[in-house]
This record gives sequence, C-alpha cells and structure tokens, in this order.
Amino acid sequence: MTSAVSADQVFAERYRIMCSRDSRFDGQFITGVHTTGIYCRPSCPAATPKPGNVSFYLTAAAAHEAGLRACKRCLPDAVPGSPAWNLRDDLAARAMRLISDGVLERDGVPGLAASLGYTPRHLTRVLVAELGAGPLALARAHRAQTARLLLLGTDLKITDVAFAAGFGSVRQFNDTVTAIYERTPTEVRATRRPLLTHSVPGVDPAETRITLQLPARTPFDGPGLLRFLATRALPGVETATATSYARAVRLPNGTATIDVTLAGTDAASALACSIRLTQLADLAPLVSRVRRLFDLDADAQAIDHHLAADPALAVSVARAPGIRVPGSMDAEETLFRALIGQQISVAAARTALTRLADTLGERLPGAKSRLLFPTAAQIAAGGRGVLRGPGARIETILRVAEALASGELQLSAGQTRTELEARLVALRGIGPWTAGYVAMRVLGSPDILLTSDLALRQGAGRLGLPVQPRALAARGADWAPWRSYAGMHLWRAAGAPLLPQGAVTSKQTDRGLEHLTGQPAG
Repeated sequence: MTSAVSADQVFAERYRIMCSRDSRFDGQFITGVHTTGIYCRPSCPAATPKPGNVSFYLTAAAAHEAGLRACKRCLPDAVPGSPAWNLRDDLAARAMRLISDGVLERDGVPGLAASLGYTPRHLTRVLVAELGAGPLALARAHRAQTARLLLLGTDLKITDVAFAAGFGSVRQFNDTVTAIYERTPTEVRATRRPLLTHSVPGVDPAETRITLQLPARTPFDGPGLLRFLATRALPGVETATATSYARAVRLPNGTATIDVTLAGTDAASALACSIRLTQLADLAPLVSRVRRLFDLDADAQAIDHHLAADPALAVSVARAPGIRVPGSMDAEETLFRALIGQQISVAAARTALTRLADTLGERLPGAKSRLLFPTAAQIAAGGRGVLRGPGARIETILRVAEALASGELQLSAGQTRTELEARLVALRGIGPWTAGYVAMRVLGSPDILLTSDLALRQGAGRLGLPVQPRALAARGADWAPWRSYAGMHLWRAAGAPLLPQGAVTSKQTDRGLEHLTGQPAG
C-alpha cells in the first residue's frame, strides 16, 4: 500500500508540474501522452492532456519502449539533462553517466556491465526496473540523439552520420530516426539553421567541424565558472576569457579541440560550441564531458533556494545565482592537477603544470596549435626530470602515474564516490582533500565540503561561519545534499571584499590572502 501511495504522490506532483508548464523540470522527466502517441518535455505548450492519458518516464528510451515518438513542437531531447545522474550514486545513475560518455557504444553491454562490476543480466534487470528501459534501448536513444546533433550541426552525408552515430546499418538509422522524430533524417536536417562552413588555414582537412548549442539549466553562472577556469588555465593546453573557453582534449578514439562561448539569454542559457574532431565517434563523449565541465544539468533553482535559507550564504547566493561546480574533461588530468596543486598557490601550481605540459605534452598540428596534457604513461616516463618541489610529493605523483599507466588504478565516472575515494587514499601520499576534490570534479558529486581547505575556511570566516574544520563540517550539515555548491560560495568569498558579517582576525586574513594555499589548482 505504501509503494502505491508513493507512486500516486509522484504522479500527482509531476502532473501539477506539467500543468504549470514549469521549464525547470525539462529533462528531469518526460511526459508521455498515449492518445497522441508522443512524449514531451514538462513545459510543452500543447493542450494539457487528461491524467488518464498520461504516463511519466525518466528517460527518452523508456518512452520509446512504450511506443511513443518525440514531440515536434517542444523537442524533448533538446533540453538540459537530468541532475539525478550526479545526485544519485546508485547503479542506474552510474550506468547513465557511462552511457552518456559513450562506453556502451564502444564496449557493448558486456563492457558496460563489466566496468560497473555486474553481469549484463543483472545490469539489464536494474535498468529496466529503475529507468523503464534496458541498456540496448538506452543505447538506441543515445544514438538517435547523437544523430540529430550531427544532422543539425554538420554537412556530413546521411550515410556517414548513420555510422558516426553508432548505427549498424543505414536502414536501422533511417528506421530509428523516423520512429523517434516522425521525420526522415533528410527532413530532420532540413530544419536546421545554415551552417558556417568556411575553411580555416592550417586546420587538418581530415578533421570534422561541428557547431552546436548545449542548453543549461537556469540560472547559470557561466561567467563565474569561466573565471574559475581562467585562473587555472594552462597556456598551450587551454585558454579562457570572460565569455569563452577553449582547449584540446584526448578522447577514446582520437583528439579534439573545442571552443565554447556563453550564449542564449538569462531565461534560456546555453553554450555555443565549435568543435573539431579527428574521429566522429568521439562526438557523444565530448559533448558529455563539456556538459559535465560546465555542470549544465545542475538543478540551480533548487540549490539556490536550499542554500539561501542559511543567512550566512544568502547574500552570496543572491550575488551569484546559479553557481556551478566545475567538472572534468579528463579524470587523470584532474588528479594530476590536484596532486601538483596541493599546498601551493594557484599561480605556483599553474606554473608547474604548464612546465609539465610544455615538456611532456603532445602538440597538435594546425594554426592554433594546442598541447594535449601529458598522459599518465608520459608523466611516469619523463616526470622525474620535470617536476619540482618536495621529494615526497614528486614520488607520489610518479607512483600515481605508474599505477594509472599500468591499469592498477582506474578512474571512471561509473565509480561510486566511496569507491573512488577509497582507491585514491589507499595510495601513499594521497589524503582526504585530494580524494574529495577529485570525486567532486570527476563524478560531479554535489555533496562534498572540503573543510580542511584553507581558502574555503577563509571564505567561511568572511561569511561569519566557523573556520575550524569540525565546526564548519557540523554547520555545513544543513547544506546537504548541496555542500559542493556551498563550498564554491565559500571559495568565492575567499577572494571577495570582506562582508560586514564576515570579519576575521587580521592574522587569519593575512595568512589566507598570502597565496590561498588550500585553494584547488585543478
């Protein structure tokens, strides 16, 4: 009886949201209308259907399995993704993170299941129970969404789009796209805006150029996130300005460069992306990583509402609505940046990391030549001659590089926070701060408060909060499950003018402002 009541309550809540056409919930669930045979985003402006004609789904794949097709009016797959895949840490959520990164396309269901530590049969059973669709259906939906991006963002031939999106045949591609969008691939392409396809001197003609827009949940503090990235940008590897970010990245099948610019409006924020890929199969994982780097799917309004309830954070939330936790484009790179940035200033870490990348990184060809951050194998082989600082820290970095290169240590978006942190702290020289910081960036874990971080504690003092780790942790318990976002407010406060309620002693201020020792350099 309890489960039935709970299901009824969930349905009633979602139906109210649908009736109010609340765009905050677009992407968090899908509305299926059985009388019309379509599924929509909650904010679809179409006439409100009767409750008896509606079902709600967590994924587009589940709606496809129910025989529904995507609404042409509201384009339900052209919205931010669900924040649940970061907030949750269960098997279904971890599988969704890996599927969005293209693991299923590369390794199939057995490979996906193995990376999660389960059998294919058990994984399928859990996904069907939790999400309403098994891994193959989720892969089909993922391929269809990738195909739509390629149809709208490139001039590729239809046949090339089919195979680049992961379909086994052109016929399968045509049937799937037509079934989901009720348009043939050619008709989908006809709806796009004209593309800018001018040639660029020095660009490898074998590369594929793609332009697309990625929607963000609002409010979206894109400028604040870009400031975070700009402070830590490594010359050659990446550049960041007040409105843009660009870098080179290594992907499962090749390399890519991406230029991201803030776009859209306050009411409909987005990123405009210009991408160059050596392998089209890498489009889906690249898009996934950009979304995670910019934390586009965060439930910003819920986070702000919860944190603003604490008077100590209310002013900061009002000044920076929609604050984001920066993610990671490459898990191994994030770990090395955290290790090298421990206990030194952001500027010093940037200098050390730039030297490492310039010496050991691979330079991509082209007029806008960029460096790829060195791999673990490259750091293991040549890092001793480049790294500076205490011998114990250098040995830790080299030990980690060797463990990653050999496969002894693996980092994956499919890991739980507990598993990832346990693997890291098991290595000599890695402590809780590094493990927590990497989990926050790589997994997008929303509820990590790094209370041992000096800059974070300084920011806490400026906001009138406790500065001792235990006391700050106790006070921060009320910020759950969004403590990572609270931490971003504290870091921001560390570099901001003192607020009246945030007075600290001159000794604390001088020590914190000297070089922001504990602030993460990754």
